[in-house]
Amino acid sequence: MSEAEVSVSTTETSPILRTLEIEVGEPRVRKAFDRAYKDLAKQVRVKGFRPGKAPRSVLERLYGAGLAEELERTLVSETLLEAVQKSGIEPVAEPSIESRPPEQGNPFAYKAAIEVKPTIDLPELSGLAATRPVVTVAEEEIEKELESLLERRAPFVDAEEGAGAENGHHVTIDYAGTIEDVLFEGGSAENAVLELGSGRFIPGFEEQLLGARVGDEPTVNVTFPDDYPAEDVAGNEASFAVTVRGIQRKDTPVLDDEFVKGLGDEGVETVEALRAQLRGNLETQRSKSAEQETRRSVVDSLIERSEFEVPPGMVQQRLSQRLEMAHQQLGQFMPHDEMHQQLNRWQQEWQPDAERDVRESLLLEAVAAAKAFEVGADEVDAKIEQQASDQGIAPDRLREMYEERELTSGLEAQIREEKALEFLLSEAKVEETTGT
Repeated sequence: MSEAEVSVSTTETSPILRTLEIEVGEPRVRKAFDRAYKDLAKQVRVKGFRPGKAPRSVLERLYGAGLAEELERTLVSETLLEAVQKSGIEPVAEPSIESRPPEQGNPFAYKAAIEVKPTIDLPELSGLAATRPVVTVAEEEIEKELESLLERRAPFVDAEEGAGAENGHHVTIDYAGTIEDVLFEGGSAENAVLELGSGRFIPGFEEQLLGARVGDEPTVNVTFPDDYPAEDVAGNEASFAVTVRGIQRKDTPVLDDEFVKGLGDEGVETVEALRAQLRGNLETQRSKSAEQETRRSVVDSLIERSEFEVPPGMVQQRLSQRLEMAHQQLGQFMPHDEMHQQLNRWQQEWQPDAERDVRESLLLEAVAAAKAFEVGADEVDAKIEQQASDQGIAPDRLREMYEERELTSGLEAQIREEKALEFLLSEAKVEETTGT
């Protein structure tokens, strides 16, 4: 065995797992030890010897065990990729390594358990069952949309003199909170605006302000929840001295052509035109949703007819991606501890969906391969143009990002999966459903 040689034998442990037995030749191991001890001699100071002059035998006695463990990691890192390439397999997750520290004078052997994509035997692809929801919009739904629009556009005005506060009102208050007659940090404010019924304050606080009038000075008694973020007040009973400074209510506008013109939508200047716009928007939204449900249903049919193991590493990668995205989107809005508690819950709750996503991706990849779908450069360019438009960035910049991060192959795989899905839909037996 030459100095640089790495030998590999492969065992199919399961349909989705390969075990590689890897051996690194003794000359390469010897060279690694020689290099490590040479570097070590330059770094350490040994009593009785000048810097860099300590004999190797002394270094072996003092540092041999730790250095061997370090070389174990180094040799695995240096040879694993070479071994995988020699085996011809394509890992889908980080390998699991089983090894022991190398010994001088012997080859270094270790095992790598590597997950791979399963071989999928596709069922008959014609006539897969699928469902497409019928898209309908009732007049009552248009009315609800109009009511919601009027509600959102309603300005707040001062409530009538002497009026009591109601749910939906904005009340301006001063308050000072005490626990056992002692003011606590964060428990006082002036001119705070609170929407009654919003549930944004401590449970029980808003309800005790219902009916209060401007100038009233009610006392609000509450108990902080045990899981309240501020630990110094969590679970404690508190009393708030409140002064009501103002009460505002929504002034719902009248639905007429003038109101519609004030919305500023080009070509929409009458109530009837607004109704038509709202209907069109709802129909567009539901058509997109119906299309997504149809696509999911045909894949569900394919999944039901296909049996294969899903590599756990691929599922974990998909789950980690979803959790990371959720963390990025919500982390700035939630306290650190609360965010991580939620992520731990999602880790369990999202596991089935992550597995289904991987199963779908593997099946569509298999369909694309079976039908020999190809992706041209023009299709990649069109996809980038579409994504750039959706994201509001220049296509050339997005194209550069794909190339810099070597993501173009992933985009091609996505397009192939889309072609596979379109093929399945074209061959599917689609039944329209009303959802009732």
